[in-house]
Amino acid sequence: MKTKFLALAMSLGLLFASCSSDDDTITVPETAPLTGTESIIIGGTTTFSSTTPGGTFSSATPAVATIDAKSGVITGVSVGSSVITYNVPGSEIVTRTVTVTAIPVATGDIKGPITASITYPYGNYKLIGIVKINNGVTVTFEAGSTITSDKENGDNALVVLKGGKLITKGTADKPVVFTEKSKVPGSWGGIIMYGDAPVNVAGGKSTSTSEDGNKITYGGTTANDNSGSLVYTRVEYAGAKLADGDKENNGFTFYSVGSGTTLDHLVSYKGADDGYEFFGGTVSMTNAISYGNYDDAFDWQDGWQGSTNTNWYAYQTGKGNYGMEIEASSNDNAYGPTVKNITLKREAGNEPETGDNQVDAFQFKKEGNGTYSNIIIDGYGNFTNKGGTTFKGSAVSILDGVTNDHQVKTGKIKLTDVKITNTTNILPIGATDLIVVAFPEGNFTQSATATGASLTAGAWCTVDGVNLLK
Repeated sequence: MKTKFLALAMSLGLLFASCSSDDDTITVPETAPLTGTESIIIGGTTTFSSTTPGGTFSSATPAVATIDAKSGVITGVSVGSSVITYNVPGSEIVTRTVTVTAIPVATGDIKGPITASITYPYGNYKLIGIVKINNGVTVTFEAGSTITSDKENGDNALVVLKGGKLITKGTADKPVVFTEKSKVPGSWGGIIMYGDAPVNVAGGKSTSTSEDGNKITYGGTTANDNSGSLVYTRVEYAGAKLADGDKENNGFTFYSVGSGTTLDHLVSYKGADDGYEFFGGTVSMTNAISYGNYDDAFDWQDGWQGSTNTNWYAYQTGKGNYGMEIEASSNDNAYGPTVKNITLKREAGNEPETGDNQVDAFQFKKEGNGTYSNIIIDGYGNFTNKGGTTFKGSAVSILDGVTNDHQVKTGKIKLTDVKITNTTNILPIGATDLIVVAFPEGNFTQSATATGASLTAGAWCTVDGVNLLK
């Protein structure tokens, strides 16, 4: 009898336990699954959604993909995958994975003339011939694009005509690069830009004809003219003559370009002529590097009036002439440019071009003037050519007596806070002993604490793994 009662008690215990377990079970409402495209490119977007309302979205790896917590809009950040979670309070949590891939690299040929506005997406392009951007046309290159010429195909250059615009959207880590296949200095014509700003050419005239082989009239009346925006852009191996051009072209050549144009974070690399040359105009340039160019690092004439220039850096290696060649086409004037934060360096063993014997950091001639401050000058020593003639290397040289009389003596040339090292003539000199140079007090001052150009290294100024900031 006791055995029967024990069995009955055990059975009742199991029954009660079973009923208690069933009462504790919680049923979670289902959440509708996430839907939406699962693959996007960097910078692209997609949207995940659920028919169950009231939830919030989150990304497990925001470094790969971010998501708006409410809308579900996903933005690709870098290559990889991220799990997206949708959480509705009190309901089932659901997930879906998004994959981010690299931006496809576009390719194609660029030929001229370009008669309609166009944006070239990130890609690798071939520039074929002397490509001209016509009046009223805007050409844009997205960050990271590379545009390559080939001298074997003939003359090549990118020319922005008056009224046209060139826009490069480079970044510090994704510059826009214009280069040449052979990687030999002097292999193409570089970027040539025409604007409608004023000039003051030889004889006091307001127009002239370009020397770039295009034979285009330049000089205008619109000081704030806008020819586009060049940002984080590098030109390599330029300096070729085009057609019957009088002279080699530069990495960047600016004819009467106006102050509405943006020139920022530019590199002119190993060209056969100047790094940059301004033919009049009012445009200014910031954060610019001239590296390994055969002629002058920076050069101008025809009454260039840029007034907000800063952070110019030159490194002359192998072959190179003046750090800066400054002239005003023999027109006495009071509108010279202003440049702040300058570094001019000449590598040991650097030689001027054959027959030029130009070995000064700053050279003023033909009424050139201007205001310059916070300057580093290094390496401008004497040069002895193969014939045994020694040419004086100097921080500042005045080439002609007229410039000395009209610009130096009247206080229209000012160089202040200058730090000079490894340079033969520290004080300004005349190109000949007949030119006695004496700056008015305060117009040439030295400083041991000058810092020169202040630039941040990055892909924009790195070529073949070499940082150009020495």
